[in-house]
Amino acid sequence: MLDPADPQLVVDSRTLHFSWLPADPDGVAALVPPGLRPRADRQVFMNQYVVDDAAQTSGFGAYSLTYLGVSLVGMDAPDGVTPGGWWTHYVTSSPRVLGYAAARGAPGVLGRTRIDVRGDVLVAETVADGVPVIRARARVGATGHEVRRGHHRYLTMRDGELISGVYPFIAEPVTPFEVESVEFLAPDHPTYVLRPENPLLIPWGFYAPRTSFAYPGGLTRYPLETPSRADDPAGHQVPARRSRSGLPSGS
Repeated sequence: MLDPADPQLVVDSRTLHFSWLPADPDGVAALVPPGLRPRADRQVFMNQYVVDDAAQTSGFGAYSLTYLGVSLVGMDAPDGVTPGGWWTHYVTSSPRVLGYAAARGAPGVLGRTRIDVRGDVLVAETVADGVPVIRARARVGATGHEVRRGHHRYLTMRDGELISGVYPFIAEPVTPFEVESVEFLAPDHPTYVLRPENPLLIPWGFYAPRTSFAYPGGLTRYPLETPSRADDPAGHQVPARRSRSGLPSGS
């Protein structure tokens, strides 16, 4: 088993990362523990990614993963702009990754994520506990000269303590990029509460066939008393079952 105190590096993962506004805002808010504050719009984020080869990781091996969560107020990443997030679900194909992340407080289960790109059509599907739960469809173009870089802040709970991790990333997104649909396929599964509203509202997102990131060494206890800042429920509306993106990533 990997030591959860050790940092881990992943390079060139295929990554679909975006957010939406939910159909059940109250249900989404109920997933956030006391001491944390979801955004007024209850924005949900999801990252579906695939690491195709063990040579792309420092210790994880090849694997796939989907995590979902709720964007927070007052828990920004180091840039002071990108909102932090509370992980609600964490689905990975690797028992090694599952053990490593669970020791850090991630709400992990075994499953798999597939990302298939044919022409300009991308389909990403997540299976959790043997059940297909999420399918996203997007229109994608080619990578250009743009590079996105920065940090994520994700929070988890471990042994009754709120834990903060800051995760650096570098991504090479494609252009154009447009999310067409996000389907939650299993009404009885716990992920279903995070399903998007219709029409679909996408505040930010990208697909990058090359995304690199790190799990930081160690984690930090985060004070629950941290003051909140004003909400910014920005988003844009698109026709039913279609969306567009290209806004700065909430990564």
